[in-house]
Amino acid sequence: MKVSDFIAGFLEKKGIKSVFELSGGMITHILDSLHQTTNIHIVTMHHEQAAAFAAEAYGRITGLPGIALATSGPGATNLLTGIGSCYFDSSPAIFITGQVNRHELRGDREIRQLGFQETDIISMAKPITKACFQINEADELPQVFEEAFRIALEGRPGPVLIDIPMDIQRAQISPDIEDNNLVSFPSISNEILEELIKDIKGAKRPLVLAGRGIKSSNCQQKFDDFVKHTKVPVITTLLGLDTISYNDPLRVGFIGSYGNRWANLAFGECDLLIVLGSRLDIRQTGADTAFIGNRKIYHIDCERGEVNNRVKSCIGIITDLREFFAKFNQVAVNEHFDLPVEWMTNINEQKERWPDINELDPKGINPNVFMHELSKVSKAAKVYLADVGSHQMWAAQSLEINKGQHFLTSGGMGAMGFSLPAGIGASIALDKQPVIVLIGDGCMQINIQELQTIVRNKLPIKIVVLNNRTLGMIRQFQDSYFESRYQSTYWGYDAPDFDKVANAYGISSRTIDVSEDVTEAVSWFWTKENLDKPQLLQVMIDPHTNTYPKIAFGRPITEMEPFAKPIEMEGT
Repeated sequence: MKVSDFIAGFLEKKGIKSVFELSGGMITHILDSLHQTTNIHIVTMHHEQAAAFAAEAYGRITGLPGIALATSGPGATNLLTGIGSCYFDSSPAIFITGQVNRHELRGDREIRQLGFQETDIISMAKPITKACFQINEADELPQVFEEAFRIALEGRPGPVLIDIPMDIQRAQISPDIEDNNLVSFPSISNEILEELIKDIKGAKRPLVLAGRGIKSSNCQQKFDDFVKHTKVPVITTLLGLDTISYNDPLRVGFIGSYGNRWANLAFGECDLLIVLGSRLDIRQTGADTAFIGNRKIYHIDCERGEVNNRVKSCIGIITDLREFFAKFNQVAVNEHFDLPVEWMTNINEQKERWPDINELDPKGINPNVFMHELSKVSKAAKVYLADVGSHQMWAAQSLEINKGQHFLTSGGMGAMGFSLPAGIGASIALDKQPVIVLIGDGCMQINIQELQTIVRNKLPIKIVVLNNRTLGMIRQFQDSYFESRYQSTYWGYDAPDFDKVANAYGISSRTIDVSEDVTEAVSWFWTKENLDKPQLLQVMIDPHTNTYPKIAFGRPITEMEPFAKPIEMEGT
C-alpha cells in the first residue's frame, strides 16, 4: 500500500469526515490519496493559520482530533499559532506537514538549509505540542499515526505534529498496527470524596468553577447530573461558558478579569470552591490570589502540575473528570443535598444590583445590550465563536447561551483572527449548520480571506463585525497607563467598510449604527430566505466604548474598574 493511501484510509477509519489544508508541493501525495480513496471532505483554506484554527474548532465540536495539513517551510510555520492555540486550550488535533525528501535534509551539516523550503518544524513545534514525530522510515508510519491519535485524545487533549518527507509519502508499506490503551489515573479514594460530600453539605456559600475540561473530557451530561444532584451554584471560566445553560437557576455567571461583577463578588465570598477542569490562570483569578486561600478548595484536574500552581492549599484530585464523576456518583448515590437558598438569594440580589447592561453608557449601540438581543433570536445557531478583544468580553458577559449551544474562543493563546476560520471548522463539523462569528474590526482583517472559503463551501455563517474603528482593548489600556496616547490602536490604524467587503465576496450584508435598528437587524439573520446563507452584519460601536467591569490590576477579583483603580501597571 502507498503510504499516502494508508494515511487517507487511517483517517477515514478513525471517523474523520473533513480535513483542512492549503495545498503545497510537499503534501500533494496525501491530498491526492484523500481525494481518490476516501469520502473525506477536503476543505481548502486560504492560509495555513486559518486551516489550523478550523481544525481546532472541528476537534472541539466532534471530540475527534481536528486534522490540518500544510506543506514544508512557510506552510508548516504558518500552522504554529493554531498549534499553540490547541495546546493551551486542550483541543485535540493532528497536524500533518510535508517535508523535503530525506536525501535533501541537511542533517548534521553546518549549513542552514539543503532542500528548498526545508525547515525544522519539529524543533519549532515541540514546546507547544503533546508530541512531535518526524518519519524516518516508511514502516514506522502506521504505528506513529496510531500513537498520535491516542496522544491527542488521552488525558488532557492537545495537538500532535507528524512531519513526513515526500519520498516516504510515495513509498510502499504493509501496515501492521497494535492498538494502545489510553492513559490511566490513580484511583480516587472514597475518603476524599466523603470529605467533599461533607463539605458540600456543610458549606453556606458553595460554588463550582466550571472550565473547559468539562467539554474536552466529553462529560457534559455527567457534569449536568453532578450539578443537579449537589445543587451547587456554578460560575464559569471564559472557555467554560457553554457548560451550563443561561437560564439554569444554578448558573451564576462568568468570572475573571472582565467577568460579571456579581459573579466575581460571589467568587470572592464563597466558602467552598469546587474547581472542575480549570487551571485557575491569572485571567480567572486576577494577580492577587491571596483572597482565594481563605476557603476550602477542591481542584479536580488531569494534570498534576496545574494543582497548587498559582492558588495554593488546594485539595487536589488528579484524575480525568469522567472518572471523578463516575466515582462521585458511586459514593454519593444515596446522599441528599439541599439548595443553599440564602446564598442564591444573595447572588441574585447582587445580579439585580449590578446588571451587565448598565456597566456601560456609550454613545450609540450598547454592545452588552446587543449581545442579549442577538441571543434572543438566535436559537437556531449551534455555535457562538468570539475572536479576541473587547467584543470577546462583551460576548462572554452577555450572551444567553442555551443548552446544546457551543461557545468557542481562543483562550490561552488569545489569537486574533481565530473566530472566522474556526467558524468554518465548527459549521462543517456540524454538517453545515448555522453558527455565529463575533469579531472585531482588527481581528476581521487578519483572516478576512476566509470569506471566500465560506462562499465556496456555501456555509450558513452569520458574521457580526463589531466595528469600533480601533483596537479597543489596547486603546482602553492606553487610557489607563499611557495618558491616552493611542499609537497603533486609534492613531495609525484603520479599517475598511466591511459591508462593502462582504458584497465583494458575494455575501449579503448590512450596517447599523443606532440602537433602534438592533432588533430588526439581528432578526434578519434568521428569516426563512436567509437561514442557510452566509451573512455579515457590521455593528458600529463608538471608539471610546470601554469594557467594564474589569479587575483593577493588583487588587483582588472583587475590586473592579471603574469604581476601583489599579494599584500597579498590568503585567499580563
